[in-house]
Amino acid sequence: MKKLVIVLVSIFLLVSVVSFSAKVTLNFIEVLTSPGRTALLKKIISDFEALHPNIRINLISPPYEQADQKATLMLNTNQPLDIVEVRDYTVKQFVNNKKLLNLESYLASWPGSKTLLPIAWQAARTVNNTAYMVPQEFYIKALFYRTDVLKKLGVNYVPKTMTELFELCKEITDPSKNQYGFSFRGKAWEFKFSDLISTSFLDDIDINNIYKKTDGKPYFNDPRAIQGLKLYIRFFKETAPKDAINWGFNEQVNAFVSGTAPFLIQDPDTVGLVDKMLGRDKYMVAPIPVGPSGKAYLDYGFAGLSIPSYSKHKKEAWEFIKYISSPSVNAYFCKNYGPLPVHSVTYKTNPYFSTGVYTAWAYMMEHPEKYVFAKYLLSSPKWPGWPQIHQADMQSLLLGKVSIEKVVNKWAKYWQ
Repeated sequence: MKKLVIVLVSIFLLVSVVSFSAKVTLNFIEVLTSPGRTALLKKIISDFEALHPNIRINLISPPYEQADQKATLMLNTNQPLDIVEVRDYTVKQFVNNKKLLNLESYLASWPGSKTLLPIAWQAARTVNNTAYMVPQEFYIKALFYRTDVLKKLGVNYVPKTMTELFELCKEITDPSKNQYGFSFRGKAWEFKFSDLISTSFLDDIDINNIYKKTDGKPYFNDPRAIQGLKLYIRFFKETAPKDAINWGFNEQVNAFVSGTAPFLIQDPDTVGLVDKMLGRDKYMVAPIPVGPSGKAYLDYGFAGLSIPSYSKHKKEAWEFIKYISSPSVNAYFCKNYGPLPVHSVTYKTNPYFSTGVYTAWAYMMEHPEKYVFAKYLLSSPKWPGWPQIHQADMQSLLLGKVSIEKVVNKWAKYWQ
């Protein structure tokens, strides 16, 4: 009998040791791929693995241009995935295809969820008011300006309204000296910039659909919106070089860094890039200038982490998501990458985010009477084709090949 007990105990201990020492490998695909960001994720993964020796994370980093398609393919074909980075405009299709796990119960039992910003909860529950992801970062536009260039040009103030911004940019523009005012966005999601200026002329935009007014009608052909669109066109024609019609993100940032255009509207992930290319002592960030309405309507881009519904390692995947989403690690990630953190406590206790360039974003989030967060209709079947339609029409507008009235009526009909 004693021998039998000893044998059984030995077997139990052996199974326990094997179970304890067995390593789990999690496949994690990122979609906002860039060399610096990938290196940062690998550092965070390494720190996590040191704390969890039985969990290994295999980071999959497709080229940025192919990453969303790669993630979609892997999910739709049930390829081995345990953590997937999703974006504001991909989360709904993944949920509709039943590829993401409902995380409500996970969040309910996580102490860290108590300090998530209200906007973080909104992002998490983008689809069916149910959390299918944990946001990691936010992208909200603000006004970057070159303190050194403006000082040389004799400018000692920062515009607070769209009209002031235009007038100042026009005043300092001198093509003969290759000096312009505004780092214009001509292509690739340029509607985020034209909408920002145009909607600032209205005070009745629907926060649940930035393309409609509170009366349910599209905003594009409203007389106030037309005035805003005319101002956007004037920014191009009177404060930017002609080749800005083809500028995307890289060209915008290069013009800002070179000093060719000292004003730039961009998201917070630009901070890290500009810091490296220029240095924090040569620029600052201010809140977005408001329009004649006294408001600015801001969309909030975001990305976060989800667990595929078919993952075989959901518990371990959640352990990593909890870790990277904690206030301290999230602050470290955002500080080194540039976007806005997701926890309210970070803006109160972390000096990096409560001072300097980030005070502009903190101010905007604290003044909802002026800065209104409004959503794009990412779930609409009309959304996927919209960027191409808008860009083609906007190019024609900037080149004077079509009338404003014709274009805005076309847009209004499209979104009616």
